[in-house]
Amino acid sequence: MPTTLNAPKTLNIFYDKDIDRSKLLSKKVAVVGFGSQGYGQSLNLKESGANVKIALRAGSATEAKVKAAGLEPISLEQAAEWADIIMFLIPDVQHGPVYKEYFEGKLKPGQALVFSHGFSIHYGEIVPPKDVDVFLIAPKSPGHLVRSEYQRDRGVPSLFAVYQDATGDAKDLALGWAACLGSGRAGVIETNFKDETETDLFGEQAVLCGGAAALVKAGFETLTEAGYPPELAYFECLHELKLIVDLMYEGGLEDMRYSISDTARYGDVSRGPRIITDETKAAMKQVLSEIQSGEFAREWMAEYRAGMPEMKKLVEADRQHPLEVTGRELRGMMSWLAAGKLVSRDKN
Repeated sequence: MPTTLNAPKTLNIFYDKDIDRSKLLSKKVAVVGFGSQGYGQSLNLKESGANVKIALRAGSATEAKVKAAGLEPISLEQAAEWADIIMFLIPDVQHGPVYKEYFEGKLKPGQALVFSHGFSIHYGEIVPPKDVDVFLIAPKSPGHLVRSEYQRDRGVPSLFAVYQDATGDAKDLALGWAACLGSGRAGVIETNFKDETETDLFGEQAVLCGGAAALVKAGFETLTEAGYPPELAYFECLHELKLIVDLMYEGGLEDMRYSISDTARYGDVSRGPRIITDETKAAMKQVLSEIQSGEFAREWMAEYRAGMPEMKKLVEADRQHPLEVTGRELRGMMSWLAAGKLVSRDKN
C-alpha cells in the first residue's frame, strides 16, 4: 500500500516497493524532443530496460546529440505508427501545433499520450481522443538533475496524474515510468492535471524564478544605488543565496536558521516580513488568479505566436543588467564552478 502524506489535501505517495514496472517495460516508447527533460528521462528509461526512441522533425540538428547519447532517433511520423506510448517533452507552446500536425487523427485505440506538465491538456491546446490513455509524470527537478541523481543510484521525487484511463492500465504505466526515472527511490506523489499545472506555474512565476530573480535584482540595485561596490552586492544578494537555499532544501527554514548566526537569524525574522508584505501576497494572489482563469495561458500563447517580442526584450534587458555583467566577471574567477556542471549545451 502507498504511504499517505498527512496534509490538508491527503496525497498518496508510492515507492519502488509499491510499483510493478512490467507493463511499462513491455511498451514501445517514443519521446518527442531531446532538451533537458528529454535527455534525462530518455536515458534513465533506456538504462531501466525500456524500449525508447527519440522522435524528431526531419533534419533536426538535435539528431547528432541523440545518436551521441546512444539513443535511436525516429521521425515524428514514425512515432505515431511505431510507439505504444508517446511522451511530449518539447516546450508547452509547441505541443498543440506538433500534435495537430503529426498525431491528431492518427492515434490508435490503446496508445498513450504522456506529458511532464499538464499545461497543454489543462488549457485545451491538445484535446485527446477518448480511446487513448493520458497521464503525466512530472519530476520535481530539471532533466539534468533527473539524470545525475539516477546515475548516483538515487532519484528525484515526481508527481503523477491520470487524466484519461482508456485501457485501465494508465496508473500502472505512469508509476512504472516514474520508477524507471529513479523517482520510486524518492517518492512518487499522486495528483491531478489541474493542481499540477496551476501550482507549477505559480511557483515558477511568484517564487522560484520570477520572485527570486526580482528579489535578487532589487537587493543588488538597493546596495549599488547606495554606493556599495557591485562585487559586494553580487556576493551578498546572489552568490550566497545558494548557501541559504541548500540549507532550506535539506532541512527547511528550521535547519537554515539553526546554521546561520544569531545576528542573521534576528534580521531574518524581524526584517523579512517587511520585504514580503501583505501587498506582496496580494500580488501573488493576483498572479494565481490569472493562472486559474487561463489568462496567463492565453497571454503566453499569444506572445509565443507573435514571435515572443516582449519576452526577448525583457530577457535581453536582464542579460545586460549590472548584476549579470558583474556576475559573469566574478564567476570567471571561480574555476571550480565549471567542474561537474549539470548543464552542457553541447550534449543536451
